[in-house]
Amino acid sequence: MSHKFTGTGIALVTPFNSDGSVDHAGLENVVKHCIAGGVEYLVVLGTTGESATLNTEEKFEVVSTVIRTNAGKLPVVMGLGGNNTAEIVNQIESGIPEGIDAILSVSPYYNKPTQEGIYQHYSAIAEVSPVPIILYNVPGRTSSNISAETTVRLAQDFENIVAVKEASGNMEQVMEIINNRPDGFAVISGDDNLTFGIIAHGGDGVISVSGQGYPEIFTEMVRETLAGKLDEAREKHYQLFEVTRMLFAEGNPGGIKAVLKQRGICGDTLRLPLWPISNDLYMKLENETARLTK
Repeated sequence: MSHKFTGTGIALVTPFNSDGSVDHAGLENVVKHCIAGGVEYLVVLGTTGESATLNTEEKFEVVSTVIRTNAGKLPVVMGLGGNNTAEIVNQIESGIPEGIDAILSVSPYYNKPTQEGIYQHYSAIAEVSPVPIILYNVPGRTSSNISAETTVRLAQDFENIVAVKEASGNMEQVMEIINNRPDGFAVISGDDNLTFGIIAHGGDGVISVSGQGYPEIFTEMVRETLAGKLDEAREKHYQLFEVTRMLFAEGNPGGIKAVLKQRGICGDTLRLPLWPISNDLYMKLENETARLTK
């Protein structure tokens, strides 16, 4: 079945002005660029959006800008996760902004909970959330993995847990989820370069970083893979393969912000502790961007 979160979702960057303040005009440009490039939905306040360095007021304003600019064209997902379960529950009960179609909730980081702790964390969120929940498994950032068994258990036990963004890099784990999931539960790639493989094995799409740099090619690759046009999709996958590795070579979102600057969409300012990419990598990305957008 087709799902609201089938295809290409974009983990939006948060552009900043040179003084470090949020660049709302730049954010509008990014949203318009993604819509024009054919993406299926938008994700705001994810890791790529540097949400860890935004204060509460800035988060509210960023979400407002995205919702206003999107104007109902695409579904919008909001990142809302953390390692204090009671605080996440409190934030949800305080109200999800109008215009948000789902929340993307990262597995608790730093605390390193057991599988039962992870299950109970998401259970508490599911009990109070008025919108669907997308689980987010990214062990490289959280230091704990949501096992395939826990993901499937949550999917079976809570109707409003509708998908998982899988960024474990473990294809066997991803396939186990796909094989055992209930009907209607979406498996979404969290690794751009594994997207082709995950969809080919039965996944539903991606929440992508590189897709906002080159949406014209990336979204078409995803649609072709979903349609079973694997030869055409494979060609686009390898067209983007090396540049995607470059985008993450010195951390995210430094690489993708450099590409967006090169495309004239927004600046590449980051907030500490993140730091801009090296001149050497910037020049390599510039060459790739010229090749891919000519």
